[in-house]
Amino acid sequence: MSSRTMRAVGIVTLVLAALLGTAYALGRGLVAEMETQTTGSAADINSTHYADQPPVTDLSPTPSASPSPSLSPSPSPSPSLSPSLRGRGSTVEGDGPYGSVSSTGSSRVALTFDDGPDPQYTQQVLALLRQYRVKATFCVVGENAESRPDLVQAIVSEGHTLCNHSWQHDVALGSRSPDTIRNDLLRTNEAIRAAVPNARIAYYRQPGGEWTRPVVSVAEDLGMTPLHWAVDPVDWQMPGAAQIAKTVLTETTPGAIVLMHDAGGDRSGTVEALQYLLPELLSRFQLEALPTGTT
Repeated sequence: MSSRTMRAVGIVTLVLAALLGTAYALGRGLVAEMETQTTGSAADINSTHYADQPPVTDLSPTPSASPSPSLSPSPSPSPSLSPSLRGRGSTVEGDGPYGSVSSTGSSRVALTFDDGPDPQYTQQVLALLRQYRVKATFCVVGENAESRPDLVQAIVSEGHTLCNHSWQHDVALGSRSPDTIRNDLLRTNEAIRAAVPNARIAYYRQPGGEWTRPVVSVAEDLGMTPLHWAVDPVDWQMPGAAQIAKTVLTETTPGAIVLMHDAGGDRSGTVEALQYLLPELLSRFQLEALPTGTT
């Protein structure tokens, strides 16, 4: 074989080797990209957010009113639906799912905060409410109340109303047996009262708004009014402070109960929205903590 031929063969060999190396590198890059898109980050998978639980809609009959609040303005409330009229054995029904209460029964507006207490965001919400001299209602999760009794004490000492929000934010609690529901609600009340003895817990809010006849019945039998809402800015989805504020201001009418969250995930958007919402709402409405009645 001539030297010219050998040189040509060598050049071809080098070119083929380079092409094969490039193809191999591209292939590994594509595989790595596909794996990243499929698995995501460990933080996204393992982090727990109460409000991120999907609603359970197939565990009970569909009520005549949808458990999910409408994003259209709420109708004017009826004075006969005042939560203060509800109680053990009461036949008064609210205008929410399964007779739950979604209005204050007056011209006043009630702000409610779910899923706490949280060591970061609950304190920030309390500070803003204190700044604007607004009283609100906090629907607390039992295990959070147990781990942060100091925050439960702060909520009560500053004149806010307490609401039972189940032990562990069990969206499917309403589909369980009456005994299981009762034990869950009693355990939560006990955790709250361990922090604040003789605390008046006048309300129960079902996680996810997934109300059923049994959970309403048990709550009322324990002396708690089933508490729904009229305005939901879906702040748990973190739409941003501007969108949260816009939804609340657009949809709040006299008598509305407004749902927001002080725990269960990143609530910095809610806190930021409150800085604008509180003075604006005060210019339009009287804000109140839902009444607790007598102990």
